[in-house]
Amino acid sequence: MRIIGAGGRDDIEYRELETFWTLPNLITVLRFGLVPVFVVAVVADHYAWATIVLVILGGTDWIDGYVARRLNQISTVGKWLDPVADRVALIVVVIVFVVDGIAPAWLVYSIVIPDAVLIVNALVLFHGSPNLPVNTLGKIRTALLLVGTPLLLLGQVDASESDTLQALATLLLGIGCLLHVVAAVIYFRQARRKARTLRSGGTWSG
Repeated sequence: MRIIGAGGRDDIEYRELETFWTLPNLITVLRFGLVPVFVVAVVADHYAWATIVLVILGGTDWIDGYVARRLNQISTVGKWLDPVADRVALIVVVIVFVVDGIAPAWLVYSIVIPDAVLIVNALVLFHGSPNLPVNTLGKIRTALLLVGTPLLLLGQVDASESDTLQALATLLLGIGCLLHVVAAVIYFRQARRKARTLRSGGTWSG
């Protein structure tokens, strides 16, 4: 059973759609709409509800990609919308965690600083998105961060298991943040190689 790339089919020839109006893109927008619900729940100290929202966000992270491959609805918009929505959602979640005192400040720094460097690099080189494919390391990083963050919230809900959940969540988030930095270095170097290739008149194959 495939986890990464699930939903891929060998019986069709994939085409890239130019329209925004695809089912996977609508799923991405709906998922992103849960982020303000999470923020309100944390601000109101409804940690149980906030945990449920995060579990839904993490558990459905793969659905839009699965549907896109299964229904042959891969789109130009979806290829950048899904990772951007996931990244923005993650940044909002970790900032809320740190502001609320649930997580240490290094969680924000290790995610926001590499992302800021990548954004500046992309704007300088491409004046926008470099359109690089998401690699396996990036998917594993996202999975670890999406599992670790709800565990931190569970510690706020169940005080008796707080220390155990805190230790497990910190371990997963620490590994996820380390992979985040490594993935950022890989994307940074890929973007610069692509820019050099395109400037020399070559064709970028990824």
